[in-house]
Amino acid sequence: MSRDGSERGGTDDWEEEVAEWDEEVSEWEEGDGATADGDDHVDDDPDLDPDSADRVPKVVSAGHINWDVTIHVEQLPEPDGETRIDLLEQSGGGSAANVAVGLVGLGGQSVVYGSVGGDESGALALRELASAGVDPGQVLVDADAPTSVKYAIVDGSGELLMLANDGANESFTAAELDRDTLAAADHLHLTGQQPGTAAALATAAAEAGTTRSFDPGRRLGDREFEAALHATDLLFLNAPEADALADSTDIDPWEPDDRVVAIKLGEEGATIRTPRGDVSHPGFDIDAVDTVGAGDAFAAGFLGAALRDPDITGDGFSNDPRDYQVPLLVGNACGAIATETVTARADLSWDRVRSMMGESPESDLLIEVRV
Repeated sequence: MSRDGSERGGTDDWEEEVAEWDEEVSEWEEGDGATADGDDHVDDDPDLDPDSADRVPKVVSAGHINWDVTIHVEQLPEPDGETRIDLLEQSGGGSAANVAVGLVGLGGQSVVYGSVGGDESGALALRELASAGVDPGQVLVDADAPTSVKYAIVDGSGELLMLANDGANESFTAAELDRDTLAAADHLHLTGQQPGTAAALATAAAEAGTTRSFDPGRRLGDREFEAALHATDLLFLNAPEADALADSTDIDPWEPDDRVVAIKLGEEGATIRTPRGDVSHPGFDIDAVDTVGAGDAFAAGFLGAALRDPDITGDGFSNDPRDYQVPLLVGNACGAIATETVTARADLSWDRVRSMMGESPESDLLIEVRV
């Protein structure tokens, strides 16, 4: 389909459509796109000052805040076996925290909401968030529980084994979040947490007129998230999660009828499904080092681009798949950056996004839109 909805008549129409898309990407890369308020242009330097609240989206990211220990080995050991550690890194982690940091790196404002323990790991996690420019003022400190520590063991092929304790990362409830903070936000992004908490936060955001997204994560099949899922405008899932959701609920992520669904396809990129069609991109050809946190980076990139565009979020999330071409490219670029990063906390910036896109100059031609 062409941008005006008519069918393409031949090669000339296709070349004209590609030229239009090239012009859109060029304008976006030069910082000439409108911000969420529609009044100003994005600064030529995409790493905007966090104090410029009137020029950038403000997002509350709610869910897990962890301390991560990432261990790289050549090969995972057999039972009773032993292997040598090639690299060990410690950093902040947790999906809510990762997305919050990624959004700040892309010029947004982030408030993270979750809980940590009253221990050294919790203090380190909060200090790292603050250093990254994220507002951790809403984080609950549970003095009676340890901070959740996740051990990610990654082998030479990028495959991983996760070890974790729940600790304090689900001590928070919806009641502790300041409602003025939620009302002042442009968007609420939910990640894995107690189903009742997710549903209550999504409901409160809806009442405040704030758009909502949800990335339930790998425990989707084990938890009763249906109320939270129905209360959100945008879902982030991987392909197995999308299949599981279609099998177990009345929501079909592959053919949604009342929401937008971003489905991450790993090495094959991602597809954005809407009630009016879909848009897909095969991703970027990179050598994966560590896939931990790639989904969080994708969400940060997608939201960081989409929330700036009033055509996408001016009245809830648009159902036109053509509107999601730039957010999809940015999300895939951020996911690729994360897979080249040793830890789950990728250092995202518009410069790095542009650099990743530059490694795949044909990326605009590979966009597939089905309306």
